[in-house]
Amino acid sequence: MALLPILCYPDPKLHTVAKPVSTVDVRVQTLIVDMLETMYEAKGIGLAATQINVHERLIVVDVSEERDAPLVLINPQLVWSSAETHLNEEGCLSVPGIYDGVERFDAVTVTALDGQGQSRLIEAEGLLAVCIQHEMDHLQGKVFVEYLSPLKRNRIKKKMLKSQREERE
Repeated sequence: MALLPILCYPDPKLHTVAKPVSTVDVRVQTLIVDMLETMYEAKGIGLAATQINVHERLIVVDVSEERDAPLVLINPQLVWSSAETHLNEEGCLSVPGIYDGVERFDAVTVTALDGQGQSRLIEAEGLLAVCIQHEMDHLQGKVFVEYLSPLKRNRIKKKMLKSQREERE
């Protein structure tokens, strides 16, 4: 098991569209374990492979209080979304310390492979639905701040660049 470095916004690699996972093999299963460890260590509830500079369609999620109910989604596809949406306060491990409102579907149904390569149908609502939508955006090369106004996005970008500069000094 290994902790993986998480890309930080505005790193251009975060805008890479992920390719489908062709086979769920030992490499992918090891990546899943490492992604879960990285997500838990960073106190996150979701992590997309894009965020660790692996551009494959793989996300891990755990919204449980006990942090013991990991969900693995390989090649996830949205097959249904509710008509109802909700403004949710979101944060992101790639944009640390920044939280803002994003409009998301209240409920979604997603098909995906699990960590053993088995096909699954996931019906999600509430926080799990929000988290899945957020992580699936990463696979399309989209970071949640792109839903915000250009003014807010530019402020966040400047703040993140300044923070990264200070860390290097």
